[in-house]
Amino acid sequence: MPDQNEESSDSYGLTPRRSGRAAGVSAAVVRSGKEAISVELGLTIFRQMLRTRALEERSIKMSKSGEAYFWIGGPGEEAVNVCLGMQVRRGQGPAYDYLHLHYRSSGTLLAMGMPMVDHVRQLAMTATDPFSKGRNFVGHYAIPEWNVVPVTSVIEVQCVMAPGSALVQKRHGGEGISIAVSGDAGTAEGDFDSSLLWSSRPGAELPVLTVVTNNGYGISTSHGSQHSAKRISERAIPYGIRAETIDGNDPVAAWHAIDRAMRYVRRERKPFLLEAMVSRLHGHSSSSGAQRVWDEQDCVALFEQKLLDAHAIDADALRQMKDESRDEANAAVVTATAEPKPTKDDVPRFTYAPSEVDAVYPDDYTGLPGHR
Repeated sequence: MPDQNEESSDSYGLTPRRSGRAAGVSAAVVRSGKEAISVELGLTIFRQMLRTRALEERSIKMSKSGEAYFWIGGPGEEAVNVCLGMQVRRGQGPAYDYLHLHYRSSGTLLAMGMPMVDHVRQLAMTATDPFSKGRNFVGHYAIPEWNVVPVTSVIEVQCVMAPGSALVQKRHGGEGISIAVSGDAGTAEGDFDSSLLWSSRPGAELPVLTVVTNNGYGISTSHGSQHSAKRISERAIPYGIRAETIDGNDPVAAWHAIDRAMRYVRRERKPFLLEAMVSRLHGHSSSSGAQRVWDEQDCVALFEQKLLDAHAIDADALRQMKDESRDEANAAVVTATAEPKPTKDDVPRFTYAPSEVDAVYPDDYTGLPGHR
């Protein structure tokens, strides 16, 4: 198999066995063990996984071709990220879910409705980047209208922010929860334990759902060389927090686990820790070469085969889905790379929110209302 980021005859990983939908046969559900989801839901999840993979693969090509300067993302995490995004209660304010994400969350945002082109705009560092106006790395989203708190490169600070928004939500009432997403390496930071502590104080528990996507590595350091606990979920035990570890490469398992966790946090207003075991298919980032890792499980290819085995989709419909996803990603790149870049005059802009102080110190801030 190719050892570079090259397209094979099936660029979504190991080519599944071919079967497909038999004439006159239509599956009602897609099963994984004792759990199942409807075919309609399964195909919706799969389409979003394909879109996410196509976007990530095109993003990697951008970093290699010079169309972008740096790539980091989550190929291999599509199953859990998409299932999370599809179950978020999207909106603004404490009645809705707050998202404290990390930089491997493209699948979550795409499933929530983010256009591909907005991701590419940040990757290409254009002036039209809606999240940072071309200032930040790709995947560093910020969407106030959806309660997406600005993503930072400083790992794990998102976890210690989650109890803050959760406290507001508990006081507000309702079923809004705060969701913190982290990699396994970040759990070595003190902020992770601080989040568990502050969200689990007896009588003052907070509605925080912590999702840890465990791909087994922190850049080049293996999980086993740093953590004595075999599972990150075991870290919840001293705090009395409910926890679960799941196969994050299985969308059926991920869907139900996220549903269970969200229902618990919404109903009980208490924290939950969900660990999803996932793959890392292109290394840490473009800094490590972003080459395809072929001995890792590919959640997209695995779910594709499950859908074929269930006769939920046939080869023609499958190919059409893949082509549409690639075409959408390519079109997003064409659009974004044709848009303007920031200029030197943009450097002091968008640093502070407009305020009354601007009129007192007009020379210190050029982002006054009405200025462009």
